[in-house]
Amino acid sequence: MEFFCYHRDRPQSLPLRAEMWEEHRSYMDRFAAGMIARGPTMDGEVPTGSVHVLALPDPAAARAFVFDEPTYQAGVYRDVMLRRWRNTLGRTMWDFPGGPEDGARFLVLGLGSGPAADIALPPDTDELIAYGPLLSDDGEHWLGTAALLRASDPGAARAVLASPERYADIEVHRWRFGGRPT
Repeated sequence: MEFFCYHRDRPQSLPLRAEMWEEHRSYMDRFAAGMIARGPTMDGEVPTGSVHVLALPDPAAARAFVFDEPTYQAGVYRDVMLRRWRNTLGRTMWDFPGGPEDGARFLVLGLGSGPAADIALPPDTDELIAYGPLLSDDGEHWLGTAALLRASDPGAARAVLASPERYADIEVHRWRFGGRPT
């Protein structure tokens, strides 16, 4: 099963985040085999959250992954979004042909309910790093769409959602590739 996790930083938590950096990375190393995408959301050079998209055996393992994470335990994050997810692209961020550095990167979250929207891939997938529906715990109900992509600006990133009227809220965050350098 695939899961989308978004930890949002608590205000003023940057010093604690920095103190916990190696513990966080060591914890994430334990899940490297199932990782589809990961990395921080950013405001300039300041982290504002952490995205982790990964395969885990079941919802209980996903909850343990999220809530046992050392920086969560230490109080870095103010909240967590954990949703089932479907890897529509069928690849990891490391397979993205654009690599980790070329151009601006964004996380787009479209949150909704009811009939599913934007389930099919957008027509131009060249800029998509990861894309898929956010689903209920049982995987049966659509709750939104999450995309990681390369785009020229936040407006262009937001445009990846072809049906904006179907969402109660759309968030766009600057994002960058995470993980240890290889």
